[in-house]
Amino acid sequence: MSDLTRRAAVAGLAAATASPALAAAAPRRVVSMNACLDTVLVRVADRNQIAALSHYARDPYGSTIVDIARTLPFTYETAEEVVSLKPDLVISSAHSSLATRNALNRLGVRQERFSVPDTLAESHQQVRDVALLVGHPERGEALIARINAAISAAAPRPGQPRLTAAIFEPNGFAAGKGTLVSEMMERCGFENVAARYGLNKWGNIRLEELIANPPQVLLAGETSPSSATWAERLVHHPALARIGGRMHRAVFPTRLLYCGGPVLIHTVAALSKAREDAFRKIA
Repeated sequence: MSDLTRRAAVAGLAAATASPALAAAAPRRVVSMNACLDTVLVRVADRNQIAALSHYARDPYGSTIVDIARTLPFTYETAEEVVSLKPDLVISSAHSSLATRNALNRLGVRQERFSVPDTLAESHQQVRDVALLVGHPERGEALIARINAAISAAAPRPGQPRLTAAIFEPNGFAAGKGTLVSEMMERCGFENVAARYGLNKWGNIRLEELIANPPQVLLAGETSPSSATWAERLVHHPALARIGGRMHRAVFPTRLLYCGGPVLIHTVAALSKAREDAFRKIA
């Protein structure tokens, strides 16, 4: 039995035997220092367990939980802020502040670090792990059921042909094979063709290469309202409009690019809409 399978079995058993005693032993002051973990934590923890989310959770451009986040405390990941909250658990990722994580280690604060999930299975395991940490594994299983239902609802109709597609975020940033968002593209009826532009996993697509060999659907980033940077202007380059007859353009916000968990409900909804809009255009 693999480590992933073993942990899934343990989480499933815990969910089946969830009890007040399990919740009573759970941490009482949890701080999240990662935007993706924020989205899971607010769905599986009691509100009074959440000592703080990351400041990214309040960003309307980058977060899917803004309304909830604005009602909860937050930090900018500084050690001083986190320590002052007296957490008994801090959840973070490798991208969270290293200085803060080191300070918390020196002070003996309990930490759990998570990686970025590359597959749906890894995403589900992350949900299970966070739910188990906060003493509510049954909520993790319920959330996973919601995510799976959303993915099933977003799947293409039987016999519907696949469409070639590429993500094109500010500065041409894109996701290739081996990423969670690419798996969601495949499940929603797209063929991710990032490799045709030289991408392996993550990287940038050159505008010239995209124009020379466009996909059927461009999943383009949503620029911020006050944007004035070249990186974001690239998403709306006039050259893209000139190939509009050969390529359908759909909005795919950056906030849907990296996270798993409940964010996938939004991700597959956006992909499903992009697929159906593209077929209507083709028809």
